[in-house]
Amino acid sequence: MAIHIARAEIHEADTIAAMVGDLLHDIMAAVNDKVFGFDHADTVGRACAWMKEGLYTVLLAKPDSKPVGFLSLYESYALYTEGVYGTIPEFYVRSPHRSQGIGSALLAEAKQIGQTRGWKRLEVTTPPLPQFDRTLSFYQRNGFSISGRRKLKLTL
Repeated sequence: MAIHIARAEIHEADTIAAMVGDLLHDIMAAVNDKVFGFDHADTVGRACAWMKEGLYTVLLAKPDSKPVGFLSLYESYALYTEGVYGTIPEFYVRSPHRSQGIGSALLAEAKQIGQTRGWKRLEVTTPPLPQFDRTLSFYQRNGFSISGRRKLKLTL
């Protein structure tokens, strides 16, 4: 199966927001807790604004004309990384399309973007929970290594 990976256009923000909602639903179902709030219209608005400003890059996976997965990227800064790096805040492939190379193709394109932009690394967070062992294995198969991080939040 040929997988086409392309940068999302602003007019695709509705599709991106729908997949973000699916991603958050899947995570909350896995941890059996409502750890995210989600408003589709607000998410579309943020995606449009950030993509228009060049702050947010979204890659869409399209084996045919319909997107089945996405990966988002933004540029980050930290002294410990020895330079500018990329963060992957959202990454999702719809369930029927998993284990078909789509996620790996999205990551390969993200790596290419990072190299072009001179990033030192890409970072992604997955919860250190047994429910996400498969996710962790996927990232490790694609060259990521554990850096000892845990994702915590403080709602303001």
